[in-house]
Amino acid sequence: MVLLSPGVLSPPRSVPADIERPEYVGRKGPRPFTGSEVKSAEVIEAMRVAGRIAGQALAEVGRRVAPGVTTDELDRVGHEFLLDHHAYPSTLGYKGYPKSLCTSINEVICHGIPDSTELRDGDIVNVDITAFIGGVHGDTDATFLVGDVDEESRLLVERTHEAMMRGINAIAPGRQVNIIGRVIESYARRFGYGVVRDFTGHGVGQSFHSGLVIPHYDEPRATTTIETGMTFTIEPMLTLGSIDYEIWADGWTVVTEDRRRTAQFEHTVLVTESGADILTLP
Repeated sequence: MVLLSPGVLSPPRSVPADIERPEYVGRKGPRPFTGSEVKSAEVIEAMRVAGRIAGQALAEVGRRVAPGVTTDELDRVGHEFLLDHHAYPSTLGYKGYPKSLCTSINEVICHGIPDSTELRDGDIVNVDITAFIGGVHGDTDATFLVGDVDEESRLLVERTHEAMMRGINAIAPGRQVNIIGRVIESYARRFGYGVVRDFTGHGVGQSFHSGLVIPHYDEPRATTTIETGMTFTIEPMLTLGSIDYEIWADGWTVVTEDRRRTAQFEHTVLVTESGADILTLP
């Protein structure tokens, strides 16, 4: 097993002045969100646009995943796609994050920073990208296979996607948000996978991360009632081994303590009267 180590970081990519920036860019962090988790019709329509662009950007980056490609090149592809669609890459400048998307390889649970690291045959890599346009964010990610991947890793990726979809399918107005994590963890445990607890889904819209927390594990205390018009992410992170983790010196890159592999998928969803609409499909 070849463990990851940090590569060389290129300078942050520039964004034309005519592209609207989120309020936190150039500041230490975002202002607290004080609005409603239930979105207006106007905000929902804007989120459909942002979500679709994010989904298209993710698909474009995914097409470039291959052995020998650097994660910095994936960052370039995602950055340029968003700019071409007049969207701002939400991660760029968020609490000082230096890049336009996250690339989390193998044992990286989340928040891997694109750099000179080359993808290797047999790797798995999660790409997490968010588009800000029209005053709202659309947030999505997926785990991609790099070349010829072993069956254990391939099944982990397939089942993590299925876990996300089961969580989405559990959404219904009047239920508590804990139903989502209960369904995800019940499915993951069938295969002996760990379900990461400290990184969760979140409310999203005018704010990149509102105060709403969506656990992916069975958390009885998560009693917020799901309401029509809410928008939030579902983004389970499943591990082959331990869910304990360490954070690299960069302050962002989260790796499994036992260095076993982990996968993640994410969609932004809108709660409807009959369930949920996925806003981040391409």
